[in-house]
Formats: sequence, structure tokens, C-alpha cells
Amino acid sequence: MKDGGILGVKPLNFPMEQNIKLSDASDLLKDPSQYRRLVERLIYFTITRLDIMYYVHVLSRFIHAPHKPHMEAPLRVLRYQKGAPG
Repeated sequence: MKDGGILGVKPLNFPMEQNIKLSDASDLLKDPSQYRRLVERLIYFTITRLDIMYYVHVLSRFIHAPHKPHMEAPLRVLRYQKGAPG
């Protein structure tokens, strides 16, 4: 949570917005390493948190070339994790 910079944010009830469209239509991230690091950590969480497995799979499809809107999605999953720690 500390790495994501969301330590003080409000938790969410759902890991991803309904009907979200993650496409390659916007600008690429200047530094994709932060996105990759977040998604890799979320992949590790799927070992014990099966409820986020689908969402992490969707996010991992963009790991090779993440765009700006893609960065918001793993942060939302982290906020969901904060609200549902068990």
C-alpha cells in the first residue's frame, strides 16, 4: 500500500468499475515500471485472494505497454484490498 501511495485513501467495495474499457487508445506511460511492479504484486496476492484473480488477469494483458488509463485500474484493486483485508 505504501508503494502505491494510497495509504490514506478510502477503501472500495469492488475491485474494478463495471463496464470499464481498458484500451490502447491513449498515451503510453512514461515509466511503465511502476505499473508492472503493481501488477506483479497483485499476481502474488492471487495466491491467497481468489476474488481478484480475474481482475489481475485483465491488468496483466497490458503489462507489455501500459497506457495512462491502465495505471488507475491496479490502484483501484489495491483500494479494494484495503477494504477487504481478509
